Amino acid sequence: MTPNTARRRETSRRAILTAAFDLLQEIGYAKVSIEGIAARAGVGKQTIYRWWPSKGAVVFDAFLMLSEATDGGPPTLPDTGDLTADLTLVLRATVEEMNDPRYEQPMRALATEIALDPELASAYAERLDGPLKQAKRQRLRSAQQAGELAEDIDLDVAVDLIWGPLFSRWLHRSGPLTAEYADLVVTTALSGLRPRP
Repeated sequence: MTPNTARRRETSRRAILTAAFDLLQEIGYAKVSIEGIAARAGVGKQTIYRWWPSKGAVVFDAFLMLSEATDGGPPTLPDTGDLTADLTLVLRATVEEMNDPRYEQPMRALATEIALDPELASAYAERLDGPLKQAKRQRLRSAQQAGELAEDIDLDVAVDLIWGPLFSRWLHRSGPLTAEYADLVVTTALSGLRPRP
């Protein structure tokens, strides 16, 4: 592949992903079609099907494009030596992202497609959720080594306990998703549920 061909390909790919993201916000996931994305991006629908097997796969890559780290490296969490402060910062930022109108429609569409499409669920686990979970585990492991967390806790369960409530409340719209709620999740997760002696 020549450099010009590679550039044209990347330009087309980005145009398709941008078109998908824009249409999601304008008309909602249910009304978005491969044909509509192709028309908005100025490409043939066969070009889209050559690179993506489904509308859900296009939406997933559009979401990845938006959430790409600026340095292109793997995701990391802040590690100031104060686990409570770091988790509070991260969970508040997560709440802001979940409440951002630009991201809500793509994230909800993606959650729906992942629930219905095992192939997309596998791609999500490998390309987005897996690296994020690894970063979360690494931050908790660092806290273990510093004596801020018990040595015998299961880090995968701990990740679910800390981040799971935000996703559940957002997905099911079961209550307000606020900074105060994020703070309460951090406090409850780190303090434990048993009464103090």
